[in-house]
Amino acid sequence: MGSLQRPGDTRWSSHYKSILSLKKMFAATISVLRNIANDRSVTQYSRGDAGGALRIIFTFDFVFILLMMEKIMKITDVLCQTLQKKSIDILNAMNSVSNTKVLLGELRNEGWESLLEEVKSFCEKHEIEIPDLNCKYVDVTKSRNKHDNTTTLHHYKVDVFNVAIDQQLIELENRFSPQATELLSLCASLDPRLETFDKSKICTLVEKYYPADFSNQERAQLECQLPHFQLDVCNHPELSLSGLPTLADLTSGLVKVGTNFYYPMVDRLLRLVITLPVSTATTERAFSAMKLVKTRLRNKMGDDFLRDYMVLYVEKEVAKRISSDDIIKSYDQTGSRRAKFQLKEM
Repeated sequence: MGSLQRPGDTRWSSHYKSILSLKKMFAATISVLRNIANDRSVTQYSRGDAGGALRIIFTFDFVFILLMMEKIMKITDVLCQTLQKKSIDILNAMNSVSNTKVLLGELRNEGWESLLEEVKSFCEKHEIEIPDLNCKYVDVTKSRNKHDNTTTLHHYKVDVFNVAIDQQLIELENRFSPQATELLSLCASLDPRLETFDKSKICTLVEKYYPADFSNQERAQLECQLPHFQLDVCNHPELSLSGLPTLADLTSGLVKVGTNFYYPMVDRLLRLVITLPVSTATTERAFSAMKLVKTRLRNKMGDDFLRDYMVLYVEKEVAKRISSDDIIKSYDQTGSRRAKFQLKEM
């Protein structure tokens, strides 16, 4: 039958998987909780916990929030997956953020009726009592106000549904402030193979965000190099968009074909832009790896060894390309060793 998905601290999409898992196994979860609550062989604390969880889960309020969060996180999960990638293109990151905001806005304006019907159908399927949505809503956690005529329908639609989506939109605005959004938008104009390439925006990017990295003379050189750079990249067969889809790939391609030497100011700007941390996913993974690498039994590990160990652990894809023969050869070539790993033919 399987088990419920446990949400993780650093894997954002795991919360969405937990909601899908609980929705799929809702009937099985209710059955297990009932069995534990009525089983006299387990401790009274376990029976009490199971009974309390059952009273919370088996309500219209819980089902409404469960299905509402499923719809919200179904939209935000794509953005979470995009931001967790090790190498993410700035333009794709901007598009994902903009698309998420638009879809959340559409859900707020047009998704209420479909959500309510889905909640009612789910409650009828599992025999959960559906309250009269036109009756006055009573919040047991607050003192009753005779002049408060809030209905149950108004509570779930305005105080729960709209507020939850608004909080998601506010969080996106806080994480991607207008200044950060402008910076990423200007960076997106750097690719000469796209229609978004704009020489004036590139000059604005340098003047506003990289004044210490370019002198006035270098800015003038950059402005002169941009038209030639655009034509050179668009006409070069090895720098096509299909083979090098991101700015990072394009920067590497310029080095391979040697074009970066002809446009040093453009190359410097590209290198500055591709080092922008669009997300903190890689950093979060590094801290998670730290807990696994430096344990209580390895507390005397030196900084140099820890740094090298962490690089290999985090960059597993790079480490897989290093063969044992390369390691042995490198070891034998570094200084005088007491013993040699590489066997010599007799």
